[in-house]
Amino acid sequence: MTCRMYDLRRKDVINIKDGVRLGSVNDLEFDTENARVVAIVIYGRPRFFGLFGREDDIVIRWEDIQVIGDDTILVQYNHYLKAKNPSHSLATFLGFK
Repeated sequence: MTCRMYDLRRKDVINIKDGVRLGSVNDLEFDTENARVVAIVIYGRPRFFGLFGREDDIVIRWEDIQVIGDDTILVQYNHYLKAKNPSHSLATFLGFK
């Protein structure tokens, strides 16, 4: 099967470990010496309509991709979960915690 970057950008990425939709493919990482794809990149979600930047990008190694289907890409991925820092919450800022 062959696929173009244009076709990959329209596919949803689903984690098979918990069924969570991670997003859509936004970019690819290439190894220019060996001419192969190393990873797919999903851009982080915007924070407050993009005014405060965005969350960290999700980089999924090519080895973690299980299936590339017509509409979705199934991956086995653990690293996207990040612990939230409670010291940066609004309640902490206002002194409720």
